[in-house]
Amino acid sequence: MAQLFPSLLAADFLHLDQELCALEDAGVDGVHFDVMDGQFVPNISVGLPVLNAVRRGTNLPIDVHLMIEDPGVYVQHFIDYGADMISVHVEATPHIHSVIQKIKDGGAKAGVVINPGTPVSMIEPILAFVDYVLVMTVNPGFGGQVFIERCLDKVRTLAQFKATQQLDFDIEVDGGINADTVTQALDAGATMLVTGSYFFHQPDYRQATQQLKG
Repeated sequence: MAQLFPSLLAADFLHLDQELCALEDAGVDGVHFDVMDGQFVPNISVGLPVLNAVRRGTNLPIDVHLMIEDPGVYVQHFIDYGADMISVHVEATPHIHSVIQKIKDGGAKAGVVINPGTPVSMIEPILAFVDYVLVMTVNPGFGGQVFIERCLDKVRTLAQFKATQQLDFDIEVDGGINADTVTQALDAGATMLVTGSYFFHQPDYRQATQQLKG
């Protein structure tokens, strides 16, 4: 059964404390926290003060996805403010191994992210060092986009590499996950699912959680 991490970017920020309680009651495995800087992606989202509030509002694991330039400068700040997991884009830094090591040295789980246009070969040298790989199935920066099915080829490649090299990283899929696409992601080898707009538009979070986790 896959782990489910609803993206708070799609939650009701006016009632975020209530949303966090509802997510806990629904039985999700954690929350996904999207950070955008307006440089690496053409959008600006939330940062450290909101993360601090989320940390105080829930005991769920917080999976921070940094869509920012120079992520290595900031990873310790996000750990200090409550991140349990941090993923960084290979496209955002020329020093991906160093950044991954900083995250792990800080006591958080470390993930590497690849955009739809980035091949798996770009991250093969560090797959032995990460706790999870995040495969974007939409272009990062905005919610509600259409699922890019061909990105699942990368999930399959990662699952095969993981098996042949006897590695134990998780494979996370983010973008366009809903009742129609979740089976494709799971069949391809995904072990972690990020869901945003679809999930938070459902009237019953518990039912949505059970539906998506399979």
